[in-house]
Amino acid sequence: MNPTDRAHQATKLDAITGRYDPVLLLVMLALAGLGVVMVASSSIAVAEDHNVGPFYFLVRHVVFLGIGLGLAWALMQVELKVVEKYSHLLLALCFAMLLLVFVPGIGHTVNGAQRWLNLGVSNFQAVEAVKLMFIIWLASYLVRYRDEIALQWMALIKPLGVALGIVVLLLLQPDFGSAALLLAITGGMVWLGGARIRNLLMPAGVVLPLLALVAIAEPYRVRRLTSFRDPWADPFNDGFQLTQALIAIGRGEWFGVGLGASVQKLFYLPEAHTDFIFSVTAEELGFAGSFGIIALFAVFTWRAFNIGLRAVEMRRHFAGFCAFGVGLWISLQAFVSIGVNLGLLPTKGLTLPLVCSGGSSVMMTCVAMGLLLRVSYELDRAERQVARLRGGDLPTPDMGEGRADTPPLPTTTASTANPVPPRGSRHRIEPKIGAVA
Repeated sequence: MNPTDRAHQATKLDAITGRYDPVLLLVMLALAGLGVVMVASSSIAVAEDHNVGPFYFLVRHVVFLGIGLGLAWALMQVELKVVEKYSHLLLALCFAMLLLVFVPGIGHTVNGAQRWLNLGVSNFQAVEAVKLMFIIWLASYLVRYRDEIALQWMALIKPLGVALGIVVLLLLQPDFGSAALLLAITGGMVWLGGARIRNLLMPAGVVLPLLALVAIAEPYRVRRLTSFRDPWADPFNDGFQLTQALIAIGRGEWFGVGLGASVQKLFYLPEAHTDFIFSVTAEELGFAGSFGIIALFAVFTWRAFNIGLRAVEMRRHFAGFCAFGVGLWISLQAFVSIGVNLGLLPTKGLTLPLVCSGGSSVMMTCVAMGLLLRVSYELDRAERQVARLRGGDLPTPDMGEGRADTPPLPTTTASTANPVPPRGSRHRIEPKIGAVA
C-alpha cells in the first residue's frame, strides 16, 4: 500500500465515531432519578430533627450528583490510553489520600472513624476515590502482565500485596466494609485477568482468617454478627436496626404504602436516607419497587461484564479490565447493601450506589459510570471500524503497518501474524490490523 492510500484509510477510520451504550446510560439515569426521589422522601424527618431544613439532604445529594455527572461527562471525553498512561500516578494518589486522613487538620473524624478529608466546604471520603483509582491501576497492571500472572507467583503477588497495603490503611481508619469490598474486587479482577483459582486459594487461605480475627477483635463487630443471626433476640438494642428494616420491608407488601407514606423512616429506622434506604423504598413502593431496583442493578451488571468481555475479545484489554472492575465494584456494593437491608448479611457501612443520600459516594460512583461509558464508546467505535474494514470500502493495510489504536481484524491463517512478545515485556506491542486475536 502506498503512503497516500494509508493516509486516506487513516483519515476515514478517524472519521468514524462511536456511541455510548444506551442501555447502560438509561440504567444509570434511572438509578440516579430513583435516588433523588427516595432521598427526598426518606430524609425530610431526619433533616428536621437536625434543624437544617426539610430539604437539606436532598439539596446536598443533588449538588454532589450534579458535580459527579459533570466529572463523568469530562471523563467520557478522555481517551482511555491517556487514563492508562497515568495509572501509576493514580496508585500513588491512593496511598497519599489514605494517609492524609490521619494528618491533623486535614483528616476528619465522624463517629469514631477517621475516613474523611476536610476540603473546607465539605468532607470527602477518601476510599470512594481510592476504589476507582485502584481499579484503573490494576487494569493497567493486568494488561502488562496478563501472560505472566497465570504462571509466575511474583506477578500474582504484586497486585495482591498492593491491595493488602491499602486494606491495612482502611482497617486503621477503621473501614472494614470497604476493605473487604476492595479485596473482593481485587480477587475478581485478578481471576478475570488470567490468574488460576488454585493460586488464588493460597493467599485467600492466609488473608481470610486474618480478616475474621480483625472482625471479632472489636466488640461492636461481634455484636453486629450476633444480632445478624437473630435480631429479634434483642430488638431494642443490637438488633434494632435490622428489626426495623425488616418491619419496613414487611409493611410494603406487594405495591407499598405509597410514596412518602413510610412510617419507619419517622425516627424508627436509623440511617433511613443512607444505609437503609432500600428498606424505606420497599415500604413505600413494595415488592414491585424493590424488584425494580434489583432488576436495574442486574441489568447494569450484565451490561458491564458484556462490555468488558467484548473489549477483551477486541484485544482492548485495558478497557475490558476497567469495565470488569467497575462492574465488580458497583454490583458487589449493591449486593452487600441490599443483603444488609434484607438481613442476609451483617451490617456494613456500604451505601446503595446512586440511590443512597451521599456526597463523595454519589460523586465517585458517577465518575466510575463515566469511565464505563467511555469504555463502551471506544468499543463501539472499534467495532464500527472493523465493520468498515470488513465491508471492503477501505483498503486493508499491510501486515505490521496497522496503527496502534486501530482494532484488530482477524485473519484465517495464523502464519501471517507478526509474533507478539510476552504482554508483560518492557517493549509492549499493541495489536495491529491482521494480528491473530
